[in-house]
Amino acid sequence: MNGANDIRNSAGGAKPIVPGQAGGRNYLMWGLPLLSVWWLVYHSLAPFAAWFTYSLCGLAKGSHLGSAVEFFVYESPKVLLLLTLIVFGVGIVRSFFTPERTRQILSGKREFTGNVFASLLGTVTPFCSCSAVPLFIGFVTAGVPLGVTFSFLVSAPMVNEVALVLLFGLFGWKVAGLYFCTGLLIAIFSGWVIGRLHMQQHVENWVYETKSGASTEDAALDWPARIRLGLDAVKDIVGRVWIYVLLGIAVGAGIHGYVPENFMASIMGKDAWLSVPLAVLLGVPMYSNAAGIIPIVQALLGKGAALGTVLAFMMSVIALSLPEAIILRKVLKPRLIATFFGVVALGILLVGYLFNLLM
Repeated sequence: MNGANDIRNSAGGAKPIVPGQAGGRNYLMWGLPLLSVWWLVYHSLAPFAAWFTYSLCGLAKGSHLGSAVEFFVYESPKVLLLLTLIVFGVGIVRSFFTPERTRQILSGKREFTGNVFASLLGTVTPFCSCSAVPLFIGFVTAGVPLGVTFSFLVSAPMVNEVALVLLFGLFGWKVAGLYFCTGLLIAIFSGWVIGRLHMQQHVENWVYETKSGASTEDAALDWPARIRLGLDAVKDIVGRVWIYVLLGIAVGAGIHGYVPENFMASIMGKDAWLSVPLAVLLGVPMYSNAAGIIPIVQALLGKGAALGTVLAFMMSVIALSLPEAIILRKVLKPRLIATFFGVVALGILLVGYLFNLLM
């Protein structure tokens, strides 16, 4: 029987199944219906929130509590649905960028070109400020220039899929795009300036004495494996940040429902020039992730705060944090840490003032 099957196969009968093809088709068969359900649910959220708030709960339209509840019921599932979809897609993209591959891409790059590459890679790689020390050591020992390394360290936490998804869901593609572009420019500018200052002597000596590990590139993954990595990314990232999403939206709902209209304009408006540096100073100790801070940003804007001031506040919360400074102290001397924070803060201030002038 086996011989007969071999003859039929060699004669052009049944084709052998390539490993991973069946799994890929199964994921596709399940994925399309799930995506259709996602689309229907997403576009039903606004009428559901209104029905839940004013019909089921019986709250009065225009009341403070009604506005707050409708905001929370609408924004919570909306943001979580967007977050799940984009994190899944970015999780697949991330399967192409292991830490070793990232180091290989960045090593040997010239100034500015390397800053651009590092900033772009930072937007799609799964690293945050908690990974700063091992990443810094790995990059430096692999020959990545100091300024290029800092471009990556700025971009990775600041311009990430969580921030972009939440901004897109709450404000639309224009604000999300502006944040993406300005975040990249800050990362490129910061790394380039630090590279031009030639501050290698302010890196702890033991970092340069550390030998780079051997290159161990992962085996090529098939698409079912990459899809599983995307699902794992959803479990990991959404599983960790959903509570911050809900807490942030709850705070935003309170601001949306109870803070008087245009109240924030008096203290965070574009005419209040001190508001931008004050927003940056306020944001540094308020360490948070994008999931917790962006819903609050939405509510502040709704109450009259200027876009540039709010963006400066958000960027400082995400990209400049005291925990990150403490972590980096293990590999950097105080002068380089202060220079790093100062250059990034200057970039954020420029973005804040620019958007207040243009918008």
